[in-house]
Amino acid sequence: MRLSNLADYAVVLMSAAARQCGSVPIHAGMLAEQTGIPGPTAQKLVSGLARAGLLVASRGSGGGVRLARPAAAISVADIIEAVEGPIALTACVAEGRHDCSLEGSCKVQPHWGVVNGAVRGALAGISLASLSVLPKAARPELGEGSSFLVGSGTEKSSASTSSARTGF
Repeated sequence: MRLSNLADYAVVLMSAAARQCGSVPIHAGMLAEQTGIPGPTAQKLVSGLARAGLLVASRGSGGGVRLARPAAAISVADIIEAVEGPIALTACVAEGRHDCSLEGSCKVQPHWGVVNGAVRGALAGISLASLSVLPKAARPELGEGSSFLVGSGTEKSSASTSSARTGF
């Protein structure tokens, strides 16, 4: 399984937006510049993420986009689903799709829902806030054993163990 480039870019773009504290509007062009995502692609993603309710756009001077809710309340699953639709590892777990040639005789089909739920649950368990914190190696001001807030802002985590828990 591999994410599309658009879904990957959407996670990168949302992470950059979250580093802006979520309340300060930022233009798609600035997000493109900060992330290296091509401008037209960033604009397309900003529009789609706003339609999905993850970003709020405002026009005029001082306009731009900001997170629609706190970064801790936005998951990687939310972002991926905003770009690609519902997470479905196989056709038999996608709602309304029944185009599998093995349908009716497949002994694994009843179990794909559990597998799909586990993958979606893992992605839902990773908050945008946790992706917005730079790793310790990129933050020289953090010494060994330093702490910072991860996730909702209420759980304290050692900088050396947060990457092991989130995979990032």
